[in-house]
Amino acid sequence: MAFSGIDTVKELHVDLDSATEEEYVTQSKLIKEFISIPSIDKAWIFNSASGGSQAMVAMSQANLLANKKRKFMLSAHISKESSNVNFHWAPFPIEMTGASAFVPSPSGLKLLVVRNPENESSPTKFEIWSSSQLEKEFHIPQKIHGSVYVDGWFEGISWNSDESLVAYVAEEPSLPKPTFDHLGYFKKESSLDKDIGSWKGQGDWEEEWGEAYAGKRQPALFVINVDSGEIEHIKGVPRSISVGQVVWSPYIKGSAQYLVFAGWLGDKRKFGIIYCHNRPCAIYAIKFRDASDEPKNDAKEALPIHNLTKRISSGFSPRFSKDGKHLLFLSAKTAVDSGAHGATESLHKISWPSDGKLSDTTDIVDVIPVVNCPDDGCFPGLYVTGLLSDPWLSDGHTLMMSSYWRSCRVILSLNLLSGELSRASPDDSDYSWSLLALDGDNIVAVSSSPVSVPEIKYGKKVLDPTGKPSWQWSNIQNPIFKCSEKVTSGLSSLQFKIHKVPVSNVSECLTEGAKKPIEAIYVSSSKSKEKGKCDPLVVVVHGGPHSVATCSFSKTLAYLSSIGYSLLIVNYRGSLGFGEDALQSLPGKVGSQDVNDVLSAVDYAVEMGLADPSRITVLGGSHGGFLTTHLIGQAPDKFVAAAARNPVCNLASMVGITDIPDWCFFEAYGDRTHFTEAPSPEDMSRFHQMSPISHISKVKTPTLFLLGTMDLRVPISNGFQYVRALKEKGVETKVLVFPNDNHPLDRPQTDYESFLNIAVWFNKYCKL
Repeated sequence: MAFSGIDTVKELHVDLDSATEEEYVTQSKLIKEFISIPSIDKAWIFNSASGGSQAMVAMSQANLLANKKRKFMLSAHISKESSNVNFHWAPFPIEMTGASAFVPSPSGLKLLVVRNPENESSPTKFEIWSSSQLEKEFHIPQKIHGSVYVDGWFEGISWNSDESLVAYVAEEPSLPKPTFDHLGYFKKESSLDKDIGSWKGQGDWEEEWGEAYAGKRQPALFVINVDSGEIEHIKGVPRSISVGQVVWSPYIKGSAQYLVFAGWLGDKRKFGIIYCHNRPCAIYAIKFRDASDEPKNDAKEALPIHNLTKRISSGFSPRFSKDGKHLLFLSAKTAVDSGAHGATESLHKISWPSDGKLSDTTDIVDVIPVVNCPDDGCFPGLYVTGLLSDPWLSDGHTLMMSSYWRSCRVILSLNLLSGELSRASPDDSDYSWSLLALDGDNIVAVSSSPVSVPEIKYGKKVLDPTGKPSWQWSNIQNPIFKCSEKVTSGLSSLQFKIHKVPVSNVSECLTEGAKKPIEAIYVSSSKSKEKGKCDPLVVVVHGGPHSVATCSFSKTLAYLSSIGYSLLIVNYRGSLGFGEDALQSLPGKVGSQDVNDVLSAVDYAVEMGLADPSRITVLGGSHGGFLTTHLIGQAPDKFVAAAARNPVCNLASMVGITDIPDWCFFEAYGDRTHFTEAPSPEDMSRFHQMSPISHISKVKTPTLFLLGTMDLRVPISNGFQYVRALKEKGVETKVLVFPNDNHPLDRPQTDYESFLNIAVWFNKYCKL
């Protein structure tokens, strides 16, 4: 599919009238400008031989024609002259064609590039680059392992301290399948001539980790010697454990070195895992056998595996302290124990034995506990989900991380000795800040807002008279975001503000944390005030429900703002970032409490003069689509148009076919005890009553549906049932189906076409 000219739009919309067709032409040109804005993915900082530091920034950009993300690397020399910090960028980025991951070594002298196989017969490629050339290249056939996991969940690629070995997680080899020909079944030991007529049988079915993991094999642990290319499959990890996030234990002369990793249990049932932090997991360690430990025979025996976090139900993202004395890790035990797919996290540490002898019992120390009801303006709890590979300042005891703080993302500084936790990003900023890398005691971060594209910021550490650290932030001369004139013009008049919205119909039985105001991010144009009237409003509701919408830049929402829409982005109770009491108040009340919170925010916007009640639309995906379809049923006169992306429309029909049936039970009942693989008639009745489809008779809002055929989380049949019910009663609908997309609908062409159609759909009913 091409996107470069008018003829393309005509081909896509051959049944349109000329005015609508012309609007598609105009809007398609503008949204392409927004979709093409690059994203900053990761960064690394290294000491430079010439003084100062060297930065490497990994970036990506939508390639609409290829329907993929183009990955590239940008480098800069950081010079520090007196109080000034300057980034001297290379004149051009380097595209990393076909690269699945690139991981610099700790010294920055080597770069590992991983290229995953393009098909079932091609190998995985490992490349080792020096500063000037390709040093080594290894092709790893499928019989050793499949693709390396680079998804951010099971992903774990770790150099050891002397940069001779790399530990990583990859798909284990395919299990053997039976072979048949015209004579019947071939035994395993039989030789088989590939030229004779034969075929492979299907073999036994195996559970997968659901959405985004369809077709992927069991994650397993491997180590490659970067000099020889020799690969060792680490044995001793049961197949019931899916491994990820591997790191090396500190090298201590005379003691054993271990591979430390997170592991998820999937022996009975593998529920969908992506976006779901309520899957039990633990931190494990297994001794790595060096050459001196090799057995005399060729068979490498399995070594014992140690569960280091038996006392709690969740442990992930392991990191060692600088001195190697402690192992820190994050925990989502609140999510696992309650059943919520996302909840307030905690941080813990255990002592690491200097002699390398692990004990069967480990004392786990709570470093940052769960926050239930935060005081106004105070730390609302930890919502990190991951740490930098090296998150420490030079003192060795100050840990840096990014976390949600209500409707923002902030950078936190934790003093491991004193336990003091503080914000390193500016306290007075409503922008969202994310930690990219550390330059000694200084910070390289990215900052953005709903009305400003991401910018790289440099934070210089300073100490107050008491020795307490803070960071002075400065802008970096930035060659990365050279936005087009259309984008710059569209963003120039926009502004945003976080509004606190009192919740209505507050029950006395709620905890204090669940009675506090919610937040809504309001994005508008200063030009609308000059006109003396409100622009049409798009109410945006996030998915989850235990997720959060932050004051960060969204290309697609910024596009809607730039064409004349105000946005009301609602963080209803149940969102991350507001403490555990508010989050846990929602389960068992979905379709009512969250709907009322959104309606309260809409009424607040109207009362404050921020919205014209005759021109309000609503947009959401997944649970946000659940709310979108609930809102048009429960408040049928409130919205002039709606758009739902892979929406949950009927829990009763979803529960038997989704990869997360436990989610349906938990959100409907409010606890995890009701789950069963065989729902009762009473269960099905409750699911129906709490679903948008129970309000279908009242719906009259024209609604656009965007559905992915490959969605395992909310299978496409769920949306189709609701669409057909609307058509049956004569409600105007439009449906776009993306045959190769799963739940997020985030492939470049899909993102482009989705929001192009959303804009034209809303324009039609808002008379924009």
